[in-house]
This record gives sequence, structure tokens and C-alpha cells, in this order.
Amino acid sequence: MKPNQGVTGVTSKSAAPAWREKTLVTAASVDAVLPSIPARQRQRPRLGNLPSWLKNLPFLGLHLACLAVFFTTPDLWSLVLCGILYFVRMFGITAGYHRYFSHRSYKTSRPFQFVLACLGCSALQKGPLWWAAHHRHHHRYSDTPEDTHSPRIRGFFWSHVGWVLAPENDDTNWQAIRDWSRYPELRWLNRNHWIPGFGLGGLCWLVGGWSGLVWGFFLSTVLLFHGTFTVNSLCHVWGWRRYATSDTSRNNLLVALITLGEGWHNNHHHYQSSANQGFFWWEIDVSYYLIKLLGWVRLVWDIRKPSPTRLLG
Repeated sequence: MKPNQGVTGVTSKSAAPAWREKTLVTAASVDAVLPSIPARQRQRPRLGNLPSWLKNLPFLGLHLACLAVFFTTPDLWSLVLCGILYFVRMFGITAGYHRYFSHRSYKTSRPFQFVLACLGCSALQKGPLWWAAHHRHHHRYSDTPEDTHSPRIRGFFWSHVGWVLAPENDDTNWQAIRDWSRYPELRWLNRNHWIPGFGLGGLCWLVGGWSGLVWGFFLSTVLLFHGTFTVNSLCHVWGWRRYATSDTSRNNLLVALITLGEGWHNNHHHYQSSANQGFFWWEIDVSYYLIKLLGWVRLVWDIRKPSPTRLLG
């Protein structure tokens, strides 16, 4: 595939992007919305019919499994593995789920698009289409009663983790991600989002034994959960505002450091489709540095940045 034949593109200015439409398409009505997708491929994730408390057991179990750090002595390799898997999978969330699937801030090939989706899934934060749909909804209704995870409306705990566990947020809003739902491999991965993560856990056990599993996988995954969640829970209440956006988004250096650049949240809400969220040289944005590196080797291209006019607000 030639570089100018990427699978993504900039939304036309003459028509509103599909994800701005409000309708929530549940599993019961998705057949009418996406008739071109076979019904068997548009099912909820495999755990969709289980009670909500049972579906949340893997998430809660990973937290309990971290208690094993008090009984498992780490070696240097398991600590290095913990750091590497935190870093790499955080990039899968920030550059993949967020900047690519949610905001289309750069283009890539279809194979590398699938690699980004798998990398994001390995963080065990559900599927790429589920994630992007909920994030687009957040931007449309940010800090209003319809916002899924506004700390201003529903408090810290709900915005940090409560909304993830709530059964009303289980469904994928297919209407919001019609640009991605045409790819069968992404729909499959969205249904089976647990496979890359659990596979990675097994690999950690194979290469590092119990220490590799506990420190390299369990601990790094839970740290990754809460590192990502701080963007929702902290970056609308703590930090400073450069731009007078319609929401309460804030820039936060600490969050930017632990999330590879996602803490420049007020910048992001000011210009959502930018691949860089640190707009100025002193705003550290590791995800963008790596996106630029991928651009140099032509794995990605058409990397979007705000114009000087937009930077001035």
C-alpha cells in the first residue's frame, strides 16, 4: 500500500462526522443501523450476557492478584518487564486507542492499524471500537450530565473507575464508530478484546515464571489502568487552563508524565484531532515523539498538528 492510500482520512468539512450523532445503538438495534455487517459479527463482547458483577471479576481479580507482590520477590528482569510493558501498552492506549482510533490524528496502513488495536487490547481496557466510541461521546458532551465520566458531574470515583464497571456502559456505540466498523478484523478484536491481554500474561509467565507474571503483568496492568484513568478523574479538576474551552479540561504535568503526554488535556480539548497534545517544546509528550519516529520510517503519515492560529486560541 502506498503512503497516500492509507485506510484513514480527515473528515470532510462539508458533513458532520458520524460520531457526532447522538443515537446510542444497542445490541438489539444494531442490525438496523449497520445492515452491511453480518449479525453474528455484531454481537456484544463474549461476556455480554453475564451479570455485571461477574463480567467485572477479571478487572477486580487483577487488583487482588497484585497482593502477590508481597509474597513474590522480584528479580531485575521482572522489574524491567513491568516497566517495559507499562510503557509499551500505555503507548497502545494513547497513540492507538486515543489519538488514532478516537481522533484519527494520523494515517497508517491496514496491517499496522491492526497492530495498534492489538497493542491497545493488551492493556485490558476493552476493545478499540468500544473505547473510541465512548471517548467520542465524552468529547461531544464533556462536563454535561450526558458525559459518561465527568468528575464535575458525578465525582472522582465514578470518573476514575466507576463508569467502567457500570453495566450501562457495556455496549459499543456502533453509530459513533461507523468509520471503523467496516473492518471485520477490528470488529472481531472488539468482541474478543481479552485475547491479546491474556496471551501476554501467559507469555510473561513463560519467560519470567511467577515473578514475571506478578510483577511484569499483574502489577504493570493495574498501574496502567489507573495511569490512564487519571486523565478522566484529575484532568478536569486539577491543573491549569490555557484555552477557554466549553468544558473544565486542564493541563497537568504529572498526568502527562505518567501517561506519555495525555495530561495536556486542555490543549487536547482545544484541538482534538492533533497528534501532539503538548503544543510547546516544554510540554513533554512522549506519545507524539514516538508517532513522529514512526512517521520517519513511514509506518504512519499525514500527522496532524494545530496551525499557529489555533495555538494562539
